[in-house]
Amino acid sequence: MSDADCLKVPFSRPSLGKEEEQAVLDVMRSGWLTTGKITLAFEKEFSAALSYPVQADMRAAYGMDTRPVISMAVNSNTSGMILAMDACGVTNGTAVITTPYTFASTAMCARHLGAEVYFADTEKNSYSIDPSAVEKILEKDTAKKIKAIVPVHVGGNICDMQALCRIAKKYGVRIIEDAAHAFPSPTKLGYAGAIGDIGVFSFYVTKTITTGEGGMVCTRDSELAEHMTVMRMHGMDRTTWDRYTSPRASWEYDIIAPGYKFNLPDILSAIGREQLKKADTFYEKRKRIVEAYNEAFRGSDYLMLPPTGEGDAYHLYLIRIVPEKLTIDRNEFAKTLQKNGIGISVHFIPLFHFSYWKKRYPDFTAENYPNAERHYATTITLPLWPDMSDEMIHMVINAIKQTGAVNHV
Repeated sequence: MSDADCLKVPFSRPSLGKEEEQAVLDVMRSGWLTTGKITLAFEKEFSAALSYPVQADMRAAYGMDTRPVISMAVNSNTSGMILAMDACGVTNGTAVITTPYTFASTAMCARHLGAEVYFADTEKNSYSIDPSAVEKILEKDTAKKIKAIVPVHVGGNICDMQALCRIAKKYGVRIIEDAAHAFPSPTKLGYAGAIGDIGVFSFYVTKTITTGEGGMVCTRDSELAEHMTVMRMHGMDRTTWDRYTSPRASWEYDIIAPGYKFNLPDILSAIGREQLKKADTFYEKRKRIVEAYNEAFRGSDYLMLPPTGEGDAYHLYLIRIVPEKLTIDRNEFAKTLQKNGIGISVHFIPLFHFSYWKKRYPDFTAENYPNAERHYATTITLPLWPDMSDEMIHMVINAIKQTGAVNHV
């Protein structure tokens, strides 16, 4: 029995039904398991999900593309981020700007391509990258090494994209949105992940919709899309589906670039298509849980509620403790919840805590990124998944309140 099975309330659990089972069976029985017509359909359906009326005049004011969204399925958000950075010219001798408050892959993708990473602190009152800190870095970039800003929509709470797009236009750099947590997230400028030049989503098992492993890269720029499509599959000028289903001989193809193996197979896309149909229902269920948490914790002097804003996807519930009001720190608070059967996590450990980044950049320290460090030291991520029962929600709430009451100053 796993630790998750022993928990009264697991931290996360995917919402899968008979529809996903049947879709997988259909693919298995079709005889075509790898990337093919099911993945192509998933891409078109995801593009349609991101294409809703937006304020075109506002997008134009920020120099944003107003063309339809093009989606490319990939085997992970990490793969998609590498494709996106590569398409934006991120390579040896260049750099990107991102936040230290993210998962390891966001910044590591730039290093895989030989580029350097500049880090901008988070905002004081949110987990989002601080646009003013981003601009200070760009002001010093006289050599024009920086090719892209990579904002991360932590927990599904959307970064200040208006400010970031204005800055990107001013300095002539691209925006690659790490939208791993941000679906669905409609805003006035479009869906998160379809606001900047490229957006990268995750369909990992804990995400708002899942394929088990997988992701999607989205852009409105046809040239960027063409580049990423070629690089996604070994740099070939033909897809596997085309090679084996068109009248043209399957062995006739060219390698036109040093590409990767980043495609998503049909057997996973089949799950994704069914999940996509349920995305709005999942969203409403998560929103209901967030509202229950907010109502229960509002007014507690030892807790700070998560930041909220336009387009919030309600993917994670990041609650912060107020250390001055408690006799225990975040770690002890979290361990107490776990002992009471509540599955919790912490999003994220800032990258400056990890050995690789410490060695790479000596000035990359907690002291130089005080907002990110403060958020990390006080944050606990609570269970938030669509099929949580009312009983589970109340268990989480009661465990938080009990822990707070016993350890209140």
